[in-house]
Amino acid sequence: MQIVIAEDSVLLRAGLTGLLADAGHDVVAAVGDADALIEVVERHRPDLCVTDVRMPPTHTDDGLRAARQIRERWPEVGILVLSQYVEERYATELLATDTTGLGYLLKDRIADVADFVAAVDRVGSGGTALDPEVVSQLLARSRRRDPLERLSPREREVLGLMAEGRTNTAIARQLVVSDGAVEKHISNIFTKLDLPPTDGDHRRVLAVLRWLEGLEP
Repeated sequence: MQIVIAEDSVLLRAGLTGLLADAGHDVVAAVGDADALIEVVERHRPDLCVTDVRMPPTHTDDGLRAARQIRERWPEVGILVLSQYVEERYATELLATDTTGLGYLLKDRIADVADFVAAVDRVGSGGTALDPEVVSQLLARSRRRDPLERLSPREREVLGLMAEGRTNTAIARQLVVSDGAVEKHISNIFTKLDLPPTDGDHRRVLAVLRWLEGLEP
């Protein structure tokens, strides 16, 4: 497998090169910044690109942005991103696209040579390799999301009218839809806001309270 490496730490770059060469892979280029990464991928069209997230020139998300550009221009090139720790926003951005031939590992995982080489082989062959810690934190993040984000634009519109004190009939008239359509939207709102039917709670009021909480700065 032909591989290019992008890592600004000279020692780690050399270590990765030697490790992958010992595993039988052909490291065709090893560079220290995001701009050089784009150049060598264009020149060699490797099977896999192994890149750090934070690299020159800005030491922020340069490696990730280069990886996304590579995915757009050469989708056949596998991408294995390495990071010092889980950067939720960057991981989410990367994984929002097709995960074929895509991996995101913490650098600590490199210490387990067998696991790392297996991840390289898997991603280079079109598979996926996600660090368990990455998966755990992204799942935790999804649970922290504002439940109002689950609503469709129409459902948010219906909930807004509910918050104004409109009846189902009034909402239907405002949106020029049937009463049945409004009832379906409201049912979906209750489900998405985790408001199951109970004897003691008024779900319509609770839904409106969620809406008002979401409007707070």
